[in-house]
Amino acid sequence: MRNERESSDSRNRHGVWAKAKTFRLHDLRLRYQLMVLFLLISLLPSIGLGYLVNWTVSRVLERQAVDHTLQLITKVNQTLDSDMENLQNMTYLIGFDDRVRQFMTDGAANEQESYRLKQYLQRYTTLYPEIAGLLVAGADGQYVSNELYARDPGRSLTEEDWYARAEENEGLFTILGQPSGRNLTSHVSYQDNEVVTVARAVVDTDTERTIGVVLIDLKLWTISKAARDVKLGRTGYLTVVDREGGRIYAPDAPYIDRIPSEWFADGSTGAITRKVDGRELQLIYGDSSFTGWRTVGVFLTRESLFEVGQIHFYVICFLFVVCMLGLTAALRLSSSISEPIRLLQDDMRRTESGDLTVRHTSVRQDEIGMLGRSFNRMLVELRRLIQLNERKERQKREAELRSLQDNIKPHFLYNTLDTIHWMARKKGADEVSEMVESLSKLFRIGLSKGGDIIPLADELEHIRSYVLIQQTRYQGRLNVEIETDERAGDYFVLKLLLQPLVENAIYHGIKARRGPGNITIKLRAEQDALLLQVADDGAGMKPERLEELKRKLANPLEAIERQASESQKSGRSYGMLNVQSRLRLAFGEHYGIEIASKESEGTVVSVRHPLLHEPPAFATGNEEEERS
Repeated sequence: MRNERESSDSRNRHGVWAKAKTFRLHDLRLRYQLMVLFLLISLLPSIGLGYLVNWTVSRVLERQAVDHTLQLITKVNQTLDSDMENLQNMTYLIGFDDRVRQFMTDGAANEQESYRLKQYLQRYTTLYPEIAGLLVAGADGQYVSNELYARDPGRSLTEEDWYARAEENEGLFTILGQPSGRNLTSHVSYQDNEVVTVARAVVDTDTERTIGVVLIDLKLWTISKAARDVKLGRTGYLTVVDREGGRIYAPDAPYIDRIPSEWFADGSTGAITRKVDGRELQLIYGDSSFTGWRTVGVFLTRESLFEVGQIHFYVICFLFVVCMLGLTAALRLSSSISEPIRLLQDDMRRTESGDLTVRHTSVRQDEIGMLGRSFNRMLVELRRLIQLNERKERQKREAELRSLQDNIKPHFLYNTLDTIHWMARKKGADEVSEMVESLSKLFRIGLSKGGDIIPLADELEHIRSYVLIQQTRYQGRLNVEIETDERAGDYFVLKLLLQPLVENAIYHGIKARRGPGNITIKLRAEQDALLLQVADDGAGMKPERLEELKRKLANPLEAIERQASESQKSGRSYGMLNVQSRLRLAFGEHYGIEIASKESEGTVVSVRHPLLHEPPAFATGNEEEERS
């Protein structure tokens, strides 16, 4: 009974822990449930509406900001494309001019021709003041320009990178970007970051050979004027970068010095968000199909959310007011409903602690009063049922324990065997006498005056008698060794515990092998249990047979009933299942049999039995004393 109470307490603690782990609304008090439900009804629509408004406004403002910025970017790109198309046309006109082609082929014959060519180039710079310099270079290294000249006259311009790149494009208009490290300068001394360079190679149509290059430096302010005056939000700006991400134009003190080209997708337009130096930036970009440049709008994301933040503030104020009103109403309503239920709950809590004398004293005539009176009647009936159930469970337990054992207690057979034993000794048949004495001891210990729990010493005497009978039968093929812990002799065990296990070891282990076999019986007392082990070196079990037996041992009563219904009560493992069932019924799931086996190596059966210093109450017998 103590083991049952411990198991019950363990299950109760496990159930409480499981309930505490899983939170559910109906686990709360009714008062709080009403409050939560009322608040949900009032707040959820408000929160949903607020979220919908915020989401819609955010999407609309974001889409408008992106569309507006893309329109500005498109206009800037159109302006840049127009400027570059003018420069392209200019390079075509200069490249097809006969005097220019003559110069590229033969060079200047005299100073007068060079002067006329410079005047010709000067017309373009006069008509287009945004041009910082214009230069015509021949394949032989000679050049003529209105503003540009070589820093090192001794180094040919045909060795310059800009010349090679223009020549690679075979007469196509080439945008070179901002110059860097070239052997050219101007009289005005423009810095490299103040101009943008374009070029076009002039090709001889007959020989398809490059005869020279037309180079034009465009002042950066021409590009910047298209993007400089564009403001995005309060601090946003436009910047222009080339295909590699190099800066063409950017305002003073930009948020980011260089924008990597790998940030952008393959599309010509789009919007991305990146975090730079702790600031979240939104980048809206559009590519120019003519120049290949990318115009990027850069602004802080938080600036675009300023208007949304105002709407958030008003929505939050609205929700706060609704929440306060809803909370006040929920408190009043829930208190009026839950207070009488709380009083009934207090009575039930006292009942849960074990006090079945509690009675609910409410005089209310509503449903809660009716529930209280039903509660009182339930307690009366509950006490009656508990007493009845305890009595039935005790009777059922005793019946199940005894139904699993042999109910035939043949006193007359024991007395007859004892008579045969003395007659055999008088006749000198010692072996017969010894066999009959052992069998007599088996029956005497099996009877045990009707008790289910016997001293461990009696159980060992019983198994020694059984082993002696079997050794006489097998004539030298069976060796049995019993190892007992000195502390184990003072305990009580379930009757007929070892005999079915030893019988299985003999008939299904030793008998199935060739030659003599060994069985070892070990008994050891541990801190909380008595361990009994029966090991043999017999035939062992196949893995599938071992798994089948383990499944049966997990549900022994079910397995025994199935074998009984199939007329297999005498089949394999019945005795082991009988022992397992008796252990489980008597002491609980914590005790029982474990089995391990390997084919052709043997089997080990371990029994975990509680430490019993005296027989429990259910094990007392009521058989009459044995008579000689």
